Amino acid sequence: MSETEGAGRHGGRGHGWTAPSAPKLMGRLKVRHLVLLRNIGLHGSLTRVADDMGISQPAVTKALGEIESLFGAPLFVRSGRGLKPTAMGELAIVKARHMLHELDHWAADMEAVRRGRSARLLIGAVPYVPGELLTQAITRLYERHNVVIAIKQATTDQLVQSLCNHELDCVLGRASAAAGLDKLWHEVLYAQRPVLIGHVNLLKRLQGRKLDWRALAAMNWILPSPATPVGQKMVELFTLEQVSVPLPIIETYSVDVMHGVLSKNESVVSVVPEDIAHDMVRRGGVGILPWRMDWELPPLSLIRRVRDTPLDAEEKFAAILKELCGAAAAQ
Repeated sequence: MSETEGAGRHGGRGHGWTAPSAPKLMGRLKVRHLVLLRNIGLHGSLTRVADDMGISQPAVTKALGEIESLFGAPLFVRSGRGLKPTAMGELAIVKARHMLHELDHWAADMEAVRRGRSARLLIGAVPYVPGELLTQAITRLYERHNVVIAIKQATTDQLVQSLCNHELDCVLGRASAAAGLDKLWHEVLYAQRPVLIGHVNLLKRLQGRKLDWRALAAMNWILPSPATPVGQKMVELFTLEQVSVPLPIIETYSVDVMHGVLSKNESVVSVVPEDIAHDMVRRGGVGILPWRMDWELPPLSLIRRVRDTPLDAEEKFAAILKELCGAAAAQ
């Protein structure tokens, strides 16, 4: 049987397909079916799927036939490049990925409980979350509730995608990246105001000088990607002032990289949230430039998936974050 033979062989309506029922799916759908759907979505080729899973191509074809019989519809059709998912096939691939991620998390959670912990929480955080806030939050979560934590850092859009894919439980990031996604909701924690930061010797040289946008554009910059809120806003501001947007010598969102370069190079500047800047100043070698930024970043928020039953560990983490942010605002 050829690679795509059997896939979509009844392609179309009115060919005797029977709509699936929940009891039928629960009784007959197996984990190997989920793995197969995920791998077909990844490779688009039964030959490659068979090689990846270490089974024969006829066995893969047979298993795909079982899945299509369960769902009562063709999930893939032939194309010049292999298998192309139908609308139902695309949905099946997404759901299979989600279920496999949930199984992975379930296994890790069970191992955490077996080792005496109450739960395990997967947290995403943008680099512009203050280290002190994140450290205090996860420390209190562990000390008070015996919850172990895994942290992933990336840009908000990347973290939100991981959240939608069930790879994370919650995200500390910009709520603007979750706008329009009805399966997500967010709680605003606090707003961040941006400042310019550079080497301490650069600050000394700039004392008494009046900065303007043209002078700023002539400096060497470290900037995040224009796709991030900070990067996008800086491009907008330079453009509004009719000044050429500086080409950054380094494009990064990494606070460690920024501090390392800024503390060693007197000609480079960057823009970060004020609380992050204070963290960097405490580490030494850098200071905040005398230039006021009259805008605010989208607020830092806790972004979560809509769930029928909220995760207890996630609820406890949210409560601790609000406690810490409330205390900081009151100071």
